[in-house]
Amino acid sequence: MKPETAILVGGIYNTGFVIFHLMFWKLLHWNKDLASLSFINRQVMQIFNLCLIFVFLIFAYISLFHTGELLRSGLGKTLLLLMAIFWLLRAIEQIYFFGLRNKGSAAFFGVFFLGAVFYFYPFFMLTGE
Repeated sequence: MKPETAILVGGIYNTGFVIFHLMFWKLLHWNKDLASLSFINRQVMQIFNLCLIFVFLIFAYISLFHTGELLRSGLGKTLLLLMAIFWLLRAIEQIYFFGLRNKGSAAFFGVFFLGAVFYFYPFFMLTGE
């Protein structure tokens, strides 16, 4: 796979997470379930989710519309590495907070690890040149 392709797939991947996180209120029954939290914790959960949505939008936009700059500039290579580390940390957090004992959690680990691969692959392909 060409590094450009991995980055474009990463852009689509991050777009998927924008959509997924937009559905959290309904999927996770936040209207009901967050009511048991204190006011501050309830608002912080929602703010964190909205900020993550914005991060995923940034990752998607940069990946889809600035692929060349990611491949050719020092800043681009740094962003590739940082996006890869973001997804690697999310994969590790899946293990720490949820474990891998059930299939759903293991599947999420794989999905998050794949996100890291989409960005580590072009980064290491470029540093090998």
